[in-house]
Amino acid sequence: MSEQPRRRPAAAGAGKPSGKQGGRPAKPYRRPQKDPVRMLAFEVLRAVDERDAYANLVLPPLLKKARQDESFQARDAALATELVYGTLRRQGTYDAVIKACIDRPLREVDPPVLDVLSLGAHQLLGTRIPTHAAVSASVELARVVLGDGRAKFVNAVLRKISAHDLDGWLERVAPPYDDDAEEHLAIYHSHPRWVVSALWDALGGGRAGIEDLLEADNERPEVTLVARPGRSTSQELLEAVGEDSALPGRWSPYAVRMAEGGEPGALEAVREGRAGVQDEGSQLVAMALAAVPVEGRDARWLDGCAGPGGKAALLGALAAQRGAFLLASEKQPHRARLVERALAGNPGPYQVIAADGTRPPWLPGSFDRVLVDVPCSGLGALRRRPEARWRRRPEDLEGFAPLQRGLLREALAAVRVGGVVGYATCSPHLAETRVVVDDVLKGRGAGARAVSAELIDARPYMAGVPALGDGPDVQLWPHLHGTDAMYLALLRRTA
Repeated sequence: MSEQPRRRPAAAGAGKPSGKQGGRPAKPYRRPQKDPVRMLAFEVLRAVDERDAYANLVLPPLLKKARQDESFQARDAALATELVYGTLRRQGTYDAVIKACIDRPLREVDPPVLDVLSLGAHQLLGTRIPTHAAVSASVELARVVLGDGRAKFVNAVLRKISAHDLDGWLERVAPPYDDDAEEHLAIYHSHPRWVVSALWDALGGGRAGIEDLLEADNERPEVTLVARPGRSTSQELLEAVGEDSALPGRWSPYAVRMAEGGEPGALEAVREGRAGVQDEGSQLVAMALAAVPVEGRDARWLDGCAGPGGKAALLGALAAQRGAFLLASEKQPHRARLVERALAGNPGPYQVIAADGTRPPWLPGSFDRVLVDVPCSGLGALRRRPEARWRRRPEDLEGFAPLQRGLLREALAAVRVGGVVGYATCSPHLAETRVVVDDVLKGRGAGARAVSAELIDARPYMAGVPALGDGPDVQLWPHLHGTDAMYLALLRRTA
C-alpha cells in the first residue's frame, strides 16, 4: 500500500466526443443531468484534496445551502453525508480496487477522475445502492464534472469494479494475513500501513484487538453533548433531544449521546453555550484533572492549549463550582476567539489570552492545576476526521515532538509544588504519549534538565471506566470505550 499521496494537480478536461463513431451516426447529444447529492459529495472531496480542508468543516455549510431548495430532502442529506465519509474512510481499500481495474499507475489518474471513481466504488461496494443505479449515477456525475470523454473511462472502470462485491475484491487485492499482516490489515481496514503499525504498537496484543480498533475507526461516531456543570444538566439535554433519540453518556455524568444523529445547534442549551458538543474522552480528561486532590490552595487553574475551547469550557464550569479562577491560553488568536465564545457566560472568574505556552507570560509556580492538550497527529480521532489518516506522514511526528516536550516542561514550571499537571493528546502513538512524558521527566533532549515531578496513577480518577491498562497513565480507545483515542498522564510537581 503506497505511503505517498495519491493526488497530483488535475490535468485539463477532455473535449466533447466527435460527431461520428465507427462510421455510424452518433446518438443525439444529451446534456448531462446534475444530481445535487452526488455533486455536493464531489465538491467536498475536491475541497479535501485541493485545499487540505476537513470534511466535517466543509460539508455542513454545503448541506445548509442545499436545504434551501425544498426538493432537497433529509434522505438526500443523509446520502450525501454517507458518500463523503464512506468514501474518505475507505479510500485506501478503493484505491487498491481501482488500481486493479486500470492499466496505469494510480498516480497518473487525474484527481477529479479518481474522486468520481472512488464515489462510484463506494456506492458499489459500501452501500445498498443497486449496481445499475450506482454506475449510471456516477457516469452522469462524470459527464457533468469531467466531460463525456473521461466519463467513458469512468464507466469502463466501474463496470469492472461491479464484477465483485467488497469481500471478493479484498480477497483479490490484499495479501494473506500470514504473508504480510500489516499490509493485509491496511487494505482490509483502509488505513496507511504506518498507521496500522503505530496503532498496533500502542495497543499491543494480537490480531483481534487491532482489527477491532481499525473497524471502530471506520464506524460513524455518535454526536456527544456535554452539559456544562452549573449551567445545564444531562437530564435537560436528554429531554431536549428526546427519549427515542438520546442516550446517557457511558462514563461521564455530563454526557448525552445523540444516538439518532440530529443537529446539536437546534438545542437551546447549545445555542446559549450552557452545553456543547464534546467527545466523552475529552470530558474524562478534564474531569480527571479536576478530581486529583491537591493540598492547600486550589484557586488558580490553567488550560495551556485551550483552543477551540471544549475542555476549557468544562474546566471553567468545574472551577467555578469551587470558586477557582481559570486562565485559558491559546497561541492562535482566531482559536483564542473560539475559546472566548465557548467560555462566554461561565459562572466563575476566567480570562482568555493569546499566548505561546512554550514562552509563557505567567510567572513560574502560578497555578494549582494545569492542563496541556498538546497539538498532535490526531490519530486518535480518525473516526471524525477520516481524511487525516491519508494526510499525515510518519515524519510529521518529528515536527510535533519539540513542541509537545516544550509545552509539558512549561506546564510543570507553571504549576506550584504539590500542584498537578495533565498532559493529554488525541493520539495513541507512543512517540506522542509515553515517550514524551518519559523524556521530560528524565531530562532527555538538548539542553533539557530532569523535572522534579512524579506520575500519578490516573485510573482512579476515571471511576467506572474499564480496560484502562496497567497505569499510571491512561489510554482510551474507540473500540473499548466508545471515545476518541485520548491519552492522559497526570503529574504532580514535587520540588
